Amino acid sequence: MATNVDRDLVADYLDRYGETQGVLPDRLESFGVQYREQGYLTREQLYEIAYESSTRSAYHVESNPEDRCRTVTANVLAVDDDFSKIQLLTGLSGFKAPTASCVLTALDPSTHAVVDTRVWATLDRFDYLDGRKESFDAADYVAMIEPIREIAAETGFSPAEVGYALFAYDDEHREGTLH
Repeated sequence: MATNVDRDLVADYLDRYGETQGVLPDRLESFGVQYREQGYLTREQLYEIAYESSTRSAYHVESNPEDRCRTVTANVLAVDDDFSKIQLLTGLSGFKAPTASCVLTALDPSTHAVVDTRVWATLDRFDYLDGRKESFDAADYVAMIEPIREIAAETGFSPAEVGYALFAYDDEHREGTLH
């Protein structure tokens, strides 16, 4: 049985998110506007999103052909299933599930959240998930987004906001190193 993550906890840690090294929500929002207007993302736009998520591995995005970036991100818009969306994006070089979650959150913060080790750890700490995890695939995204959406529905925050709050919670409470 999961421990209740309440509205006050989400509000408190959402306020603290700006003090972390997490992805900047305003930047993702601007990419989302471009994505919805264009119907796809370019390689340059994907690089910028990847750079927001992981500066060390963003350069891998540059090895993707431009037309593949546009096609894959256009196809994501045509798919309803979360697993399939993440699977499509992780087919691009430089995209693992956490970086792919940035693309989905940019596209629709009312449905998606940026996820990573910190978010998983907080969900584990509150008994929504079980065990520590360091790398993620599409199935792990689905495992994380389900309780994030539950928390969002219970608290009135968007899934994106809940994700940011969970990240900030781990940033403050983690003992030891991240990896």
